[in-house]
Amino acid sequence: MSNTSAPAPDSSPAVREEAEALLRRLAGESARLREDQWTAIHALVEERRRALVVQRTGWGKSAVYFVATALLRARGAGPTVIVSPLLALMRNQIEAAERAGIRARTINSANLHEWEEIRGEVAAGEVDVLLISPERLNNPDFRDEVLPKLASEVGLLVVDEAHTVSDWGHDFRPDYRRIRTFLADLPPGVPVLATTATANARVVADVAEQLGTHSEADTLVLRGTLDRESLALHVVRLGGPEERFAFLAEQLPNLPGSGIIYTLTVAATDEVATFLRSRGFAVASYSGRTEDAERRQAEADLLGNRIKALVATSALGMGFDKPDLGFVVHLGAPNSPIAYYQQVGRAGRGVDHAEVLLLPGQEDRAIWQYFASLAFPPEQQVRATLDALAAAGRPLSTAALEPRVDLRRSRLETMLKVLDVDGAVRRVKGGWVSTGEDWEYDGERYARVAAARETEQRSMIEYETTTECRMTFLRRQLDDPAIEGPCGRCDNCAGAKFTASVTGEGAEAARAALAKPGVEIAPRKLWPTGMSALGVALNGKIPAGESAETGRALGRLTDLGWGTRLRDLLADGTADRALPEPMVDGIVKVLAAWDWKQRPTGVVSIGSHSRPTLIADTARRIAAIGRLEYLGTVDPSPAPGQARRGNSAQRLKQVHDAFTISPELAEAVAAHQGPILLVDDRVDTGWTMTVAARMLRQAGADDVLPFALAMEA
Repeated sequence: MSNTSAPAPDSSPAVREEAEALLRRLAGESARLREDQWTAIHALVEERRRALVVQRTGWGKSAVYFVATALLRARGAGPTVIVSPLLALMRNQIEAAERAGIRARTINSANLHEWEEIRGEVAAGEVDVLLISPERLNNPDFRDEVLPKLASEVGLLVVDEAHTVSDWGHDFRPDYRRIRTFLADLPPGVPVLATTATANARVVADVAEQLGTHSEADTLVLRGTLDRESLALHVVRLGGPEERFAFLAEQLPNLPGSGIIYTLTVAATDEVATFLRSRGFAVASYSGRTEDAERRQAEADLLGNRIKALVATSALGMGFDKPDLGFVVHLGAPNSPIAYYQQVGRAGRGVDHAEVLLLPGQEDRAIWQYFASLAFPPEQQVRATLDALAAAGRPLSTAALEPRVDLRRSRLETMLKVLDVDGAVRRVKGGWVSTGEDWEYDGERYARVAAARETEQRSMIEYETTTECRMTFLRRQLDDPAIEGPCGRCDNCAGAKFTASVTGEGAEAARAALAKPGVEIAPRKLWPTGMSALGVALNGKIPAGESAETGRALGRLTDLGWGTRLRDLLADGTADRALPEPMVDGIVKVLAAWDWKQRPTGVVSIGSHSRPTLIADTARRIAAIGRLEYLGTVDPSPAPGQARRGNSAQRLKQVHDAFTISPELAEAVAAHQGPILLVDDRVDTGWTMTVAARMLRQAGADDVLPFALAMEA
């Protein structure tokens, strides 16, 4: 691996002038190539090398591969393939390519209807750049029918946001590791470019090693300074969520232009956006749950400055390009300084000054711990998955595999992708199969990665409290080789610009918004696939006569408003107790606002070994306040089962035989007229409510309306 920032040997001035002309078409008449840009282009076009470019956001990494593409195509090379992680990034890049006269197309999950047409255009040589998502690399049809021919004809391979190739990276994605297979299939002499703005020395070394598939193609690494002269970094430490909400509303008019407000959870995006709209601001929310059409509209509105801010999770991250983005605010801290640098890098690309504010919250660490719990599973669970695939003797879909292993769908899919890359399983039409290859659980490496994540979390906390230059702190976390001195712009260098205070009226408005209770509990409609394999004779659609109606919960555990109080009440290890008085008012408001078809006339509680007092007291208080008949409790099995938060099928198996209805309750339900409110402390997968509601319906209940104090998310 070589590392340089020196100019490329200018042995071909005509080629450089051609490259400069192409850049002007891409970026405007005043644009000139940076020396490292030319070094990379020279290495790709004239030396056909492999290069890793680690440069700050806004430096012009996309200009390198678009200019190199045009030069290579003019010399008869095949199309450039760009592996790109996000649809937002793809859309921006296609627009940029068109400005340079480069014909670009994309194959991703949002344009399935165009795949055949695009394949034909590629085969006819009509496409200069093909952008694909990493997931396509292991789509069976694409992998087996398109990828081999593409690998044989590609003129340049680009791996964008290359830090995601490495499991040391802050945003590791298993699908990206399949690029190693693609690299191995490339003919000798095909240049490869990997780009990122967020890679420390360990990630750089890992990615460079993965790029160096052919021994003769020693990876050229170009690292530049990561300072962002336009960014002014601030940390404002406030009290509870209501103060942070109020601060946002009061300071948003003072922030330049339009920008992004990042939150840590999907629930928080909705809470923040709803509150800011109530205060008169034009904002939109954006998360992994946002429909594609809504995402496109939100991106377009931000790009066109039709909204003041986009309230987003990290789903709006890599590749979103708005040069005049005036600010980035974080309501809650990301779990690493590297991830934080990547997100704040969205701001100030094409303006002289942009404000960056971090508003850390007390709930940040709990959220970090939750995401850490989704790491690679223990060996026992991995082996159980491999054994289940081997025993099946046929492809199993993720849904069919789920009942056989105790892992939630998202975590199971991530694990299978890693096993696929490792060669232990293979994705085929119809699902996954075992390859039968020997596989070793690299527990030592997984432990090192987990330890690295914990170190990053501690570093993020240090960033919040440091008295040194904040930009210097972030650059050191990324092993920036060109740190020279303090930035002179951050709050520690230039003094605090934003005071940690809000008006009483603003705090009261935020408090009222956050105190607004009530979230919907959607009823389960289908039994999980493959329950017969677990000895549970349930399948298909849940009959209307056995299902629950849409329910309500006081709040989500991930909420910034009710979440804190509910987490304190329901945290593991807290004592069982009666319903706290402050929550009664919230419950009354939820019930008063509930648009049920018919008001409930009775209440039943779900029995519990851990919180019998809390649940029963909540049910009785509701019955007393609403003048409803309290009918009794759905009894738990005598011996408490092992409480596990497994996947949907496993959870249903756990609760299927875990409850009984006493003859007294059955008689009361049969004689009762009107809907029954079914009360529990929390809803996670929803199967406890579903099973208990089914039992009540079978006992003669007209309708069952679930009510819980908390939803998990």
